[in-house]
Amino acid sequence: MKGKIMKLRTIFCGLTSGLLLGISSCSLDYEPLDTYSDVTEGITDNGTKIVFKDKAAVESHLTTLYNQMRDRQEHWYVDLLLIADSHSDNAYAGTTGAEVVPFENNSIEGSNSVLERDWNRYLEDIARANKLICNIDLVKDNSLTADERAQYKAEAEIFRAMIMFDMVRLWGDFPVITTVADDITSDNIEDVYSQYFPEQNTELEAYQQIEKDLLDAVKYAPDNTLSNKTLFTKSVARTLLAKIYAEKPLRDYTKVIQYCDEVKADGFDLVEDFSDLFGMNDANTDAKVRNTKEAILEAQFTPGAGNWCSWMFGRDLVNWNTNFTWAKWVTPSRDLINAFKKEGDEVRFKESVVYYDCSWSNYYPSDNYPFMYKCRSANSSIIKYRYADVLLLKAEALIMQDTPDLEAAAGIIDEIRKRAGLGKLPSSIRENKNSMIDALLKERRLELAFEGQRWFDLVRLDKVEEVMNAVYAKDSGRKAQVYAFDKNSYRLPIPQSVIDANDKIQQNPGY
Repeated sequence: MKGKIMKLRTIFCGLTSGLLLGISSCSLDYEPLDTYSDVTEGITDNGTKIVFKDKAAVESHLTTLYNQMRDRQEHWYVDLLLIADSHSDNAYAGTTGAEVVPFENNSIEGSNSVLERDWNRYLEDIARANKLICNIDLVKDNSLTADERAQYKAEAEIFRAMIMFDMVRLWGDFPVITTVADDITSDNIEDVYSQYFPEQNTELEAYQQIEKDLLDAVKYAPDNTLSNKTLFTKSVARTLLAKIYAEKPLRDYTKVIQYCDEVKADGFDLVEDFSDLFGMNDANTDAKVRNTKEAILEAQFTPGAGNWCSWMFGRDLVNWNTNFTWAKWVTPSRDLINAFKKEGDEVRFKESVVYYDCSWSNYYPSDNYPFMYKCRSANSSIIKYRYADVLLLKAEALIMQDTPDLEAAAGIIDEIRKRAGLGKLPSSIRENKNSMIDALLKERRLELAFEGQRWFDLVRLDKVEEVMNAVYAKDSGRKAQVYAFDKNSYRLPIPQSVIDANDKIQQNPGY
């Protein structure tokens, strides 16, 4: 038992903070480092823990979940773009840092600090969601109605599903945690020890939990609100359902189409002007538009709110020279730029890539250096999900279903292309399934560049080896490939620190 106590102390010292699982106050001789680990607000005379003392406490914690979406973008946005775009053919790493270059040259190992940070922070997010989901029905406050309890729980379930969806696509098998761990004392450690070192669930089990959360949430979450796209609504749940049913473990293209159509019925559509999605106002002082009819879920940053993500990718147009002295992440690749030019796609290109003078020349001459342009100021919104993605996902389902409807899929792709000022797909493409798959992937690449989609598109459609093993030879600016991509590449390595701390966690094959 002494060894177990020492191991727990090691965990609490910060090696795997994500495994704290929202624990309550602890009687061992240390204090948890994570401020969110203390889940109780008091204890009754009979010793019952009170997690939320009233409705206000529940609503305060729900606000915490929403604040996670807005204020802690490092893992679910910044790092996800590094993985989805720099680990694909869309971008280079951007800097020479040892933590980011492996995503470009395919040399990622379990010691990578980006993946360790992400694993821990994702699990911390899940712990926060679990705190509300597991305890809201125990709140002794009659002002918290049954409908409110169901809605708040649904919003937390959507948040948890969103986080788990990112995790399962990155790592495959991971601990699917849906409970809050009990307090640890020296007396009960044998009974509760396993709660702090959970089993590793399979990829299928992870998807099944995500599906369960979303099917419950879609019944009770708030409806889509045209004036506020920051909420975890029924439409967000439907979007995620469409996405998970396109993935291999749950693949059901009929359900993909069903939920894509339900998102459409919720009132979403393409905006007419592509620049409305990512542009700035004429004075470059604020975002051009928020809450467009295309945005399904976005994190919003009004003047003074401080979206620092623009510093990671380029210039902050509100503060031109702020944090522009060091090389940026996710530098657009020559291969992507050539893809835009070959297609004659000026509309989306100018909203995706911008050129500045800078003081470094890691990939391009410093006086004509391209930058990712979809997050361009401290006041830019970050769009997590938008309708164009859903629409193209429906086209994918129409192509890939048992009885393909290539013409209907081509019609959707034509709709996306029309907004970009491009012509319809030629008949030579729309009549051939393999050609349509390639056309779909190209359209998703140009439409959704720098939105965290490309790598996952290649994985989902089994195109990683075909695309990525060929790009190094044709992209003169890309760092030399260290390892060839194969089936093991579809999952990323689990952080070695997690494996060292929990012998129930097994490394993914190939690492």
